[in-house]
Amino acid sequence: MCGIVGVVSNAPVNQLLYDALLLLQHRGQDAAGIVTLLERKFFMHKAKGMVRDVFRTRNMRALPGSVGLGQVRYPTAGNAYSEEEAQPFYVNAPFGIVLVHNGNLTNAHALRSELFSTDHRHTNTESDSEVLLNVLAHELERASRGVPLNPAEVFAAVKSMHKRLRGSYAVVALIAGHGLLAFRDPYGIRPLSMGRSADGTVMVASESVALEGSGHVFERNIDPGEAVFIDLQGNVHSMQCAESPTLNPCIFEFVYLARPDSVLDGISVYQARLNLGETLAKRVVSTVPPNQIDVIIPIPESSRPSATQLAHLLGVPYREGFVKNRYVGRTFIMPGQGVRKKSVRQKLNVIASEFKGRNVLLVDDSIVRGTTSKEIVQMARDAGARKVYLASAAPPVRYPNVYGIDMPTKDELVAHDRTVEQIRELIGCDALIYQDVDAMKRAIGSLNPKLNGFDASCFDGVYVTGDIDTEAISRMNGNRPRIEETEEDSSRLALPNHSE
Repeated sequence: MCGIVGVVSNAPVNQLLYDALLLLQHRGQDAAGIVTLLERKFFMHKAKGMVRDVFRTRNMRALPGSVGLGQVRYPTAGNAYSEEEAQPFYVNAPFGIVLVHNGNLTNAHALRSELFSTDHRHTNTESDSEVLLNVLAHELERASRGVPLNPAEVFAAVKSMHKRLRGSYAVVALIAGHGLLAFRDPYGIRPLSMGRSADGTVMVASESVALEGSGHVFERNIDPGEAVFIDLQGNVHSMQCAESPTLNPCIFEFVYLARPDSVLDGISVYQARLNLGETLAKRVVSTVPPNQIDVIIPIPESSRPSATQLAHLLGVPYREGFVKNRYVGRTFIMPGQGVRKKSVRQKLNVIASEFKGRNVLLVDDSIVRGTTSKEIVQMARDAGARKVYLASAAPPVRYPNVYGIDMPTKDELVAHDRTVEQIRELIGCDALIYQDVDAMKRAIGSLNPKLNGFDASCFDGVYVTGDIDTEAISRMNGNRPRIEETEEDSSRLALPNHSE
């Protein structure tokens, strides 16, 4: 669950990369990194933290060059607290390659062994992105042995990679002295788009908002299985490198992860969320008559489009009842004090007048662990709500995600092995309404008939790559980020959404 960007220009790109990463900050807040290329030398700065904190003026000055890439990271594999696992990753042979990766390799364990025993390559972290980089380096070395590196050799290397890699991967890599490479897994699970500015600068990025917000015109999405190579003169070469590509983007991007002003694979994220509100309205009516709802209130922030559409269709007033404190930092811990968890009440404050004496329907984008939902329902009751109903614009999250979303293990999912009534009792609301899985797929899929389907595995348990079983999930869960004793759980899905 990361945001990635790459740029080829004829002017310095450090500020451009910084601006693009700010626009992708919602995709990762654990670490950030930028690499630039000047002649054949890489310049890198990366560290844990937000973009604005990682890059100071002195760091920016030390990033010369007109070609570069960057990443904002939420860790989904390896050690969340290791500075070494911040991206980009670098390997010095062949040529010198740096790489950023959004996604999750489901066969990283097997590949790591293969790299050591067969490819004679060493990996020094638990990151699957380092594994991916070394596979790319090995395949580029094989493809270019004895010949100059041209786009044909680059594409041959990507073809070989697709045969070895499993899982989800959107990748941007720089090859010293040659250019920028971007490619996407054969299912198109994680997004990647491309655009151009008036001065000829070419940018690839996870979301279209990073292109448009930095002065580029969106041109197209990079197709599943496709590789795009941009040479140092800005010439764009592309080739389909997968044998049987299909477009099955992660549906959670539209439900929750992406910014509403982005367009992913031809689908407006904002319109997708409006459509989810429309289909959710039918579910609400069958559970709670609209005349028993006094007001509809979103839980900030990505549920707002669904909540506004729901309110419009039910003819019920829409109100803002929660205000988010955007400036809550980490809790200061005195030595020996131990852990002091942040409460949702420190991140959200209620407008009591919108709740007092009313039957309130709260709308959330999704319910994952249920702990946040339980506390928010109690906040509504404490503010004087007579009844508190809760509607989720997404279906129950019953299965782990293995494709790069920081999703808990199944035992941490409130909907796993529980009925809706059991979940309602646990959360403490008077009624609980979930979106229907098929209705969700139709609501979003109708916006682009060219889609082959979605990866909706966290909702339906169907993993599109076809290589996931219970054993594989257990192995990958063992490699999830570790929350240290003195740290709060600040994973993406532990917090109220801030993608808007």
